[in-house]
Amino acid sequence: MAGFTIPATAASTSDGQPHASTYRNAHPRPGPLSDRPSDRSVFDAAIRALEAEIANLGAHMGIDASARHAYTRYIKQFSNELQAKVMQGGMTWREAAEQAHEARNRIMEIIRARSTPVGRAYAQSLKAEGKSLNKLIAEKTIKLFGPKADFNALSEANRNKVYAEVVISSGKSRPSVTATMKRLSTAGRALIVLSLAISVYKVAQAEDKVDAAKREGAVTGAGILGGLAGGAVAGLACGPGAPVCVAAGAFVGGALAAFGVDYFW
Repeated sequence: MAGFTIPATAASTSDGQPHASTYRNAHPRPGPLSDRPSDRSVFDAAIRALEAEIANLGAHMGIDASARHAYTRYIKQFSNELQAKVMQGGMTWREAAEQAHEARNRIMEIIRARSTPVGRAYAQSLKAEGKSLNKLIAEKTIKLFGPKADFNALSEANRNKVYAEVVISSGKSRPSVTATMKRLSTAGRALIVLSLAISVYKVAQAEDKVDAAKREGAVTGAGILGGLAGGAVAGLACGPGAPVCVAAGAFVGGALAAFGVDYFW
């Protein structure tokens, strides 16, 4: 039909073939990585895993600090009770020393069982096991009467002084460790608050807040439990008294558990 032309749909070359720029313009370049849904989900998963690790670290610190506080309180309380019994004539200093030694070692094992694998490994690296009563008596004898003193050559009164020193010292924890655990307790609480703050922010920004809250709780809980399990497995593999190895196991266990729950959510 005269005067009628078909509108061009693509730029063409002189031979009628589409121009190369047509193909380039038909498929625009993708935007930044953060704009793609798949990359955004990976980023969100990484953030949730980070939250879980923060909570994992905070929980470890809090649990171990609480265990140390309980240990310090129990040994002091028992030592004071034994001293009171001796003063009231209910037992001799020797009997009190024997009970104090046995009780402290037993309390130590109970508290270590209540600690995290990392805390237990750290405690074992400082002291694998409690000292024997004979070794304590020898140390206290030297402390009170000099390096050449022989406990068996002491008078009964001086022996009682040695036994009393054993009882009194049984109620004291290592000051440097106790101070460190106090700082860790404060830091642990701060990390847990930080983790909760991040979770609350993410829930507030989510469209489905109920599902987001459940997901945040599940991932964080998995990170903590995974950290405890990972530390326990590492403790079996590395042996007692290896806090660095156990801490690495706790970190990996927490991360894997958090990623796993988030992936299958």
